[in-house]
Amino acid sequence: MEGKITHRTVSVNGIEMHIAEKGNGPVVLFLHGFPELWYSWRHQISALSSLGYRAVAPDLRGYGDTDAPADVASYTCLHVVGDLVGLVDALGVEQVYLVAQDWGCLMAWYLCLFRPEKVKAFVCLGVPFRPRNPKMKPVESMRAFFGDDYYMCRFQEPGEIEAEMAQVGASAVLKKILTTRKPGPPFLPKGKAFRADPDASVTLPSWLSEEDLNYYATKFKLKGFTGGLNYYRNLDINWELMAAWDGAEVKVPVKFIVGDLDMVYTTPGTKEYVHNGGFKKDVPYLQEVVVIEDAGHFISQERAEEISTHIYDFIQKF
Repeated sequence: MEGKITHRTVSVNGIEMHIAEKGNGPVVLFLHGFPELWYSWRHQISALSSLGYRAVAPDLRGYGDTDAPADVASYTCLHVVGDLVGLVDALGVEQVYLVAQDWGCLMAWYLCLFRPEKVKAFVCLGVPFRPRNPKMKPVESMRAFFGDDYYMCRFQEPGEIEAEMAQVGASAVLKKILTTRKPGPPFLPKGKAFRADPDASVTLPSWLSEEDLNYYATKFKLKGFTGGLNYYRNLDINWELMAAWDGAEVKVPVKFIVGDLDMVYTTPGTKEYVHNGGFKKDVPYLQEVVVIEDAGHFISQERAEEISTHIYDFIQKF
């Protein structure tokens, strides 16, 4: 009989972290993005655990059933990677296979940069490595390129976007972000950020049921979105902290998978970086780049089986 996903809390880096896990064997560590939870990996947890792996998916700092420190300054890359190193140690293993999407990717890249000996191989969904620009802070450059309504700029001021989210409710916010298939950089005009698009479908896509949406909404209603938003509020601080790693290469085997409608992939400059040699220069052990046709940003759910197969095909080589 197939076992259930088990849930427990582990103490890591001064916080209590909730993890979902299933299976026995080498550990595959799954890192979710914004606005997500361990739940985004439910399909992969089942698939990989049935193939002889121990699948582990935490709620990251600030999310779900994991602690959410009140201070914005507690969400830097060093805090989050500290949590992840603590988690790997708590699992009683030396190394893990890493799988991540969205903000999980950014934290995974930092983990690979800081502690490459902990990572056997990394399957990255949607967000490529981003080399540090020593001349310009990230938020300043985003404002210059995309303007104040660019979503990462709109997330900067504590409490401001939360107030707009509160007006429409967690469920509407989650539905809008998780199901968007609009390519290009996302913009959130003030006061209209989460209004339903007149042409948006009322029905959910086949890969996200009402039950799924309710699971996310219940957790975000309890926790709020601030923990997740605080990652964006540390973009400039992370940039300052990362000066010592300027120009450093990521020395971990990587497979990169992205949907061709993904809002990051379709943001100006990303495709060129991924396909024209920049990515491979920064990540010399980049082994495969897979572009999935007619797929959006949250592909672990939208293309669950395909993604599970891609993960297995890659990690079994190491």
